[in-house]
Amino acid sequence: MSAVDRAAAAQHLRRNPVIAVLRADHAREYEPVVAALVRGGVRSIELTLSTRGVFELLPVLVDRFGDEAEIGVGTVTTPEQAERAMDGGARFLVTPTMALPVVASAVARGVPVLPGGLTPTELLSGWEAGATAVKLFPASTVGPGYIGQLRGPFPDLQVVPSGGVGIEDAADWIAAGALAVSLGGPLLRDAFRGGDLGELSDRAGRLSALVAEAVAAKESA
Repeated sequence: MSAVDRAAAAQHLRRNPVIAVLRADHAREYEPVVAALVRGGVRSIELTLSTRGVFELLPVLVDRFGDEAEIGVGTVTTPEQAERAMDGGARFLVTPTMALPVVASAVARGVPVLPGGLTPTELLSGWEAGATAVKLFPASTVGPGYIGQLRGPFPDLQVVPSGGVGIEDAADWIAAGALAVSLGGPLLRDAFRGGDLGELSDRAGRLSALVAEAVAAKESA
């Protein structure tokens, strides 16, 4: 992906820098939860392939929410999964590891991709392969200061922390230089176990406001 294409692909995350990571027993549980997240202002939604039925219900969710949110697919580990997700309308892909063949598939079709890694070598390899941004995973093992350390030798690297990022420290990651933040359990909590979806919308709204404030502060600095 060229620098121009990469910048264009990253624009949605710049405007909507919270990615909600959804895991459930079956994807038929997703629709009301996605609706609650969108009501709260979270407009980047990652549907993980560890959930059954994602490929079958992906087109339905894209059709329902595609004008309000970017619906992507995560836990993508093979090019075959990547192609199927993109054919189903996925707006972005996320991988748990530095799956370079998946990156290549996404780049070839102009679909944003966030491959996962932890070490500088892993993250740089994904970036050089054309990733829109690299997913720092598990982020809780290093903390926000790690981004500053990475930015020394790699000033252009765009990082999205995932794994252990909470509502309370999401803004710290943005302030440290993250392009966006990725949250699952700390945001969703009991949403797939009968939890109050109004409370989920409230959490999403609070998180979105905290992150937006951090983005504004960073841009004005």
